[in-house]
Amino acid sequence: MRRPIGYFVHHQGRGHAERCAAVVNALPADRPVTVFCARDDIFPPLREGVTIRTIPSLFEPPADRPATDWIATPDTLHCAPVGWATIRQAMAVMAQWFHEADPALMISDVSAEVAQLARICSVPHVKVLQHGDRGDPGHMAAYRGAAGLLAPFHADLAQPDWPGWMREMTFHAPGLGVHQALPDGAAARRRLGLDPDRPVAVAVSGGGGNGWADAPFGVAARSIPEMDWIVIGHIQRDWHATLPANLRLAEWVDNPLDYLAVADVILSSTGNTTCQQALAAARPWIVVPEWRYFDEHLCKARALADAGAALHLPLLPSSAHRWREALTQARAMHDPDLQRRLAGRGMASATAAWLESLAARLWDEAAPRHTQKDFAA
Repeated sequence: MRRPIGYFVHHQGRGHAERCAAVVNALPADRPVTVFCARDDIFPPLREGVTIRTIPSLFEPPADRPATDWIATPDTLHCAPVGWATIRQAMAVMAQWFHEADPALMISDVSAEVAQLARICSVPHVKVLQHGDRGDPGHMAAYRGAAGLLAPFHADLAQPDWPGWMREMTFHAPGLGVHQALPDGAAARRRLGLDPDRPVAVAVSGGGGNGWADAPFGVAARSIPEMDWIVIGHIQRDWHATLPANLRLAEWVDNPLDYLAVADVILSSTGNTTCQQALAAARPWIVVPEWRYFDEHLCKARALADAGAALHLPLLPSSAHRWREALTQARAMHDPDLQRRLAGRGMASATAAWLESLAARLWDEAAPRHTQKDFAA
């Protein structure tokens, strides 16, 4: 039996859990894995040999928390309030597992504090790398102390401010854990009850926050009446919004790929899963970042724009002429071949092979050192 691998999964959204499932299911069958997460109901099916241990949330306060917010948080930490019994319990569960399991690796997706806990406990860790303004001491300590960094996006979307040592230790796995194969567009139109001859704009509001308001899409649909507009995902209602008949607020749907398959234009926020599916769809694409910690969405939108994959707008347009201008610009810059290349495909097996090579190198001095080229999909 091989040494086990630990895997911390943030329970916000679904992307972290989907990545985890793709990775652990691709690892060798005799490699046991223990997943630590505050929820056990967000995961796709997992293979035998994978155990989920539910731990208290590191981010949601317990009811009996003390009034200790006056104690300053040091620059090396982000979310580390004092006096939360739930955090002590979660960290104790992981630290006890480190002691008993003697793991080969701990993967953090994502928490800089969990990554640093692993390092303090003398356990090598792999830190999942996300976009954002993360040059602070806490993030950089988690990155610098890692055995490797796992980036679930193409290398051409790396941020220019990442230093050379970060790039050298990063394994890029675009599309990891994201189902990207779109259904037939004509069949999808029939399922959605859409006119086969009318163009469609599809807006995707992410699941990690509160979503957009509906009023801007009312402006868009009124401004371009020859196009049907559909918004999927969470949407906030504005009392003053006037919503025309060519706008559909579908909210949460079980078949988001059907909607992307019928889109002539896509507008979205920049969560990882959404971006990977939009890249695979290879349509004219407008990205509008939602608020996220460390400007994650903003930095991802800039990276996509710099690569030529999408038009980045700081906010949803607020007038008819700005909506028309945005659609014209998105269509003019559209490069479907570039988008498909950035989307990537089939990286779960390559990621598992990379993790196995890291484990071998960590615990076997004779093991060779590999680069990303050795794990091409």
